[in-house]
Order: sequence, then C-alpha cells, then structure tokens
Amino acid sequence: MASHHDDQIEDYLFKVVLIGDSAVGKSNLLSRYARNEFNNNSKATIGVEFQTQSMEIQGKEVKAQIWDTAGQERFRAVTSAYYRGAVGALIVYDITRRATFENVGRWLEELKVHSDSSVVVMLVGNKSDLAHIREVTVEEGTALAEQHNMSFIETSALESVNVINAFQTVLREIHKIVSRKALAADSTKNNTVLSSGQKLAGNNNSKHRYNWNICT
Repeated sequence: MASHHDDQIEDYLFKVVLIGDSAVGKSNLLSRYARNEFNNNSKATIGVEFQTQSMEIQGKEVKAQIWDTAGQERFRAVTSAYYRGAVGALIVYDITRRATFENVGRWLEELKVHSDSSVVVMLVGNKSDLAHIREVTVEEGTALAEQHNMSFIETSALESVNVINAFQTVLREIHKIVSRKALAADSTKNNTVLSSGQKLAGNNNSKHRYNWNICT
C-alpha cells in the first residue's frame, strides 16, 4: 500500500536538449553528468542520442531526458524535430574556438523556431581546462547571456568542473516555472464557480505527472 508520503510525490519528466557546434564537447558533458565518464576519443554524434537522469528537487522526483543533438550542418534538418517538447536547453560553445561562440546566435534562432518561448536556456562555455588558449573571455560569455536573458556558466567535461551544476541549475529553474504554473492552475480551478454557486473543490492529495511530449 502506498504511504501518504508517496501520494504526495509528483513525478516530473523534462526534456532538455544540448545544442551547439560540432566538437564543442556536448557528448562528453552529457556522459560526465549521466555516467561520470569522459572519452578522449569521442566521435561526432550521428543524429540524436539521449540519457535519462534523475534528481530530487524539494522532495519531488525529477527525471530529465537529455538529448545530445548532432552539431554538423547535414544533420540539422533531421534533428530539428527533436526540439519539440523541450523545456530546457544548454547551448554549448568551446572557449578555445571563437567561431563556436559566434554561432550561438544561430543556435538561439533555431531554438526559437522549433521550441516554446518559455524554454529555459543556459549558455555553456566548455573546455575551461584550456583557459590558457581561450579565445572567448568569461566577460564575453556573461554579456551574451545577459543580452539574451540566459544563465551562463563555464564548464570542463574533462576535469568535471561545473558539469553537474550546469544541468541541475537548468532543471531547478524548469521545476520552479512548472511548479508556479501548477499552483496558478490549481488556484484557478479552486476558484471556479459552478452553476450551482458552489466552488469546485480541489483534491489536495491528487498525484500529478508532468510529461512534456517526449519524442521517440
């Protein structure tokens, strides 16, 4: 028999996409976060791959389905469908390759076209372990993120620096937005006046599941 505590748990399933140019380290960021692994000989992603990772936020189980999209131009038409249903995105660039930073605007436009306007976006400057040969400063990353209302972080998949922090920050922000929307919806429901003049009673013990159209 389920306990009262179990009845109170809401399961959240969020789709998050990793986007950015090829070879910026998206796959290694995901493997470091999901399996604490790093592959020096990582090959370019073909199409789309994903990992599922769980964490607890405010006593609730949050499951993230994180999609690693190919950065190569020839796959972009194929992967565009995988933006559908995404509620979070990490746009990754390589701090040692300015061209990948300059292309962030293009990825933002693509995200805008294929996803909902409320998607939570974080700008990620990867390969901070190579700071001695960086071509993009922290200040430039911060300024671009502020310009587009994104959060910003620098990471190192190789040294496992800020990787967990990056993903969990995005998931917490998504959870905050979803919880706010759920509270607003419950408030509206509980204040709906029925034709009899009575208010619609909310069930405070109901169990909800939020599933954002995860593509397969």
